[in-house]
Amino acid sequence: MAKRGKRGKNEGSIYQDKDGRWRAAVDYGYQNGKRVRKVLSGETRSEVASKLTTALRDRQLNMPLTQERYTIGQHLEHWLTDVAEPSVRPKTYRTYSDITHQHLIPSLGKVPLVKLTPNQIRSFMKAKSDEGLSPRTVKHLRDTLRAAINVAVRDGIVVRNVATLVDPPREVQNHEPHVFTPEQARRFLDTVKGHRLEALFSVALSLGLREGEVLGLRWQDIDLNTGSLSVRRQLQRIDGKLQLVEPKTEKSRRTVTLPQVAVSAHRAHQVRQQQERQVAGDKWIASGMVFTTTIGTMLDARNLLKAFYGIMRNSDLPQLRFHDLRHSAATLLLIQGVHPKVVQELGGWSDIRIVLNTYSHVIPSLKDEAASKMNSILNPLASSLASSGDSARPN
Repeated sequence: MAKRGKRGKNEGSIYQDKDGRWRAAVDYGYQNGKRVRKVLSGETRSEVASKLTTALRDRQLNMPLTQERYTIGQHLEHWLTDVAEPSVRPKTYRTYSDITHQHLIPSLGKVPLVKLTPNQIRSFMKAKSDEGLSPRTVKHLRDTLRAAINVAVRDGIVVRNVATLVDPPREVQNHEPHVFTPEQARRFLDTVKGHRLEALFSVALSLGLREGEVLGLRWQDIDLNTGSLSVRRQLQRIDGKLQLVEPKTEKSRRTVTLPQVAVSAHRAHQVRQQQERQVAGDKWIASGMVFTTTIGTMLDARNLLKAFYGIMRNSDLPQLRFHDLRHSAATLLLIQGVHPKVVQELGGWSDIRIVLNTYSHVIPSLKDEAASKMNSILNPLASSLASSGDSARPN
């Protein structure tokens, strides 16, 4: 005969059946006119007791019984459609969708969400690493899964996010970015002088604008009289069409001051664009964009990169990528003593730690300069003697 433990009314019961396994029954009352009971089973009494505690909690929270059959795949589809798509930029949504349908659902989609374990996620990540995916890509897979499960936690479907318990693979230490020296930066500007995209290259190098940000500039975003430029949009190709989208983060939306070299280049660009408009005649399309094709339409990134790499191949400058102009801008500012926080705000980085980590090779010289300046404040006599020491020595 089955051995039963005692519990209060509607608290469920635990018993050991004839086969030696422990079981528990939870009464959910009447649902849709039928009495509903849920039977739990396990090898030990403590295992069933844990399941029973969870079931009683779920019953108290009025969670549906069907949640145990609610799979990760079902939740990911719900998250994509009802949460991610309405709240993120189209390109970000496409990335989430690709990760979900190419990696997460095929590997984990059939697992019940409430039964997902950290070990299953670790095994999934190892398998993806073994397939040849980079540590950064595998981290993106885990982060996407974590974002989706966060919604399940907020909705009360699961108690904790098991994806947060899994460490991402360690990324290979970033190498120092390739950048122009101050002398090379000046030579680059001399090289592009007179090119129809001279103003684009000058603003990319002097302000470190991202590719999409510089291509998304409209004339209404620039005031050449005050020398100000506002980043309000990015140009991206989405589903085969060029579209203006919101900046990636709130920090990316910013207003900065143009250096005089960029102001002069943009004034020349205005004149050049007006000449192109006259040549195009009726074919001109008034898009309001700063950088366009020769008939006024939005400039595709592929055409920008084609022009840039053509210039670089025909020069004796280091063969940098277009994105390295952004790295060069940050580095040039830092070596001139501009505070990293200011560099962060100019470049639109979301966190100052990104600047400090990416350009850490520049920071030691700044520390030396800071120590020297502090010494001149606290001990001006010693500082003066140190600076004049060489001239005071006999020949």
